[in-house]
Amino acid sequence: MDTHLIAVDLDGTLLTDNKTISLRNRAALAKARELGHKVIIATGRPYRASGQYYHELFLDTPIVNFNGALVHHPKDRHFDVSHQPMDKKTAKTIIETCEAFRVKNMMVEVMDDFYLRHLNRGFAEAFTLGNTPADYGKLEKLLHHDPTSILVHPEEDHADELTTLLRSSHAEVTEQRNWGSPWNVIEITKGGVNKAVGVQKVASHLGIPRERIIAFGDEDNDLEMLDYVGTGVAMSNAIDQLKSVANEITYTNEEDGIARFLEERLRFSAVKEAR
Repeated sequence: MDTHLIAVDLDGTLLTDNKTISLRNRAALAKARELGHKVIIATGRPYRASGQYYHELFLDTPIVNFNGALVHHPKDRHFDVSHQPMDKKTAKTIIETCEAFRVKNMMVEVMDDFYLRHLNRGFAEAFTLGNTPADYGKLEKLLHHDPTSILVHPEEDHADELTTLLRSSHAEVTEQRNWGSPWNVIEITKGGVNKAVGVQKVASHLGIPRERIIAFGDEDNDLEMLDYVGTGVAMSNAIDQLKSVANEITYTNEEDGIARFLEERLRFSAVKEAR
């Protein structure tokens, strides 16, 4: 069988609701690699919040972080890293707008460093994963480099208005994603950056054509990726919009959806390995 590239999203896709990789999913991805296929992670998370899963799966491939804004290889320092940050001037304008709306908190990411507006407010504790920010305070003064992404946690009664304003003001130069509950976070990256761009770079590096890429996802940040690849697979728990562009729909993230699909498509059984 020809080599396939298998791209997996993390939250709501590979990970169970308690943020672990099931034995069956882990065994299926290991079996796929044993058969010569390549497995990569494509996530909106930074590497500091995804590296543990990379190592848990014993991967030796590049990884797509920040929804494609950063593509790098944790085990190959010679890999041609792709970092596509947004313009610092644009970022500061966005920060100033958010300050005017008195948002609960903001996080600015620069590669794997991050800066917080408020140290202990809103999403700070949940999103820092025990890591210490490079600094905190007035972000427009702390920001000295083009940022990889900005996360904004607005007050609920201002969320829709702020979302609309940011989208209309910066639509040509930024990409904007809105996370669902419980956080209702606005994520902003450079325009034209998405997971499809990251997966395409990795596929080119590995010499695998588009038609032999299988990608799994569940949310709107997976739309471009599933639309781009040869076989886009939406989880049963995915949003309806993603299901409409997917080629296939598999079981949920709680039902080993990735393993079940790969076992059938690549004609192997991972059940025995998972016991």
